[in-house]
Amino acid sequence: ILLVFNLGCQEQTTEKDLEHKTELSMLKKEIEQRLRDFENHLRNRDSLALGEMYMENAEIMPATAGRGDIIKVFGAMIKDSIINSSFETVEIWGNDQLLVEEGTGTWAHENGKVVGKGRYLLVWQKVNGEWKILRDTWFSDEE
Repeated sequence: ILLVFNLGCQEQTTEKDLEHKTELSMLKKEIEQRLRDFENHLRNRDSLALGEMYMENAEIMPATAGRGDIIKVFGAMIKDSIINSSFETVEIWGNDQLLVEEGTGTWAHENGKVVGKGRYLLVWQKVNGEWKILRDTWFSDEE
């Protein structure tokens, strides 16, 4: 009896794992679309749209807090012609309301010269049906 019960429990766990992986796969596609939006806003030199991707109380760690300061950071980057970026999700964890994304990315000038390459962690929160960045941090490969 215990063997049958144990096998039944293992099967349920496998089904739950499969459902969770399917859900995360769908959520990953949503996040990847938001990354394309980010890249397009930067390429279009739209620091306000970039700022709107962040929550009001967002932080770019360790030193930038609040959407207003985040908009200023992107404005300075755009002024310095850093308008090209490319990001790729490596893995995500979480659920349909709060996700942590690990990824890799590059930042480049308008002429294509790469100025930064590395890894990042983003905490995404769904607000009124839209994913927004709550926390953002970057780890340069050059350090």
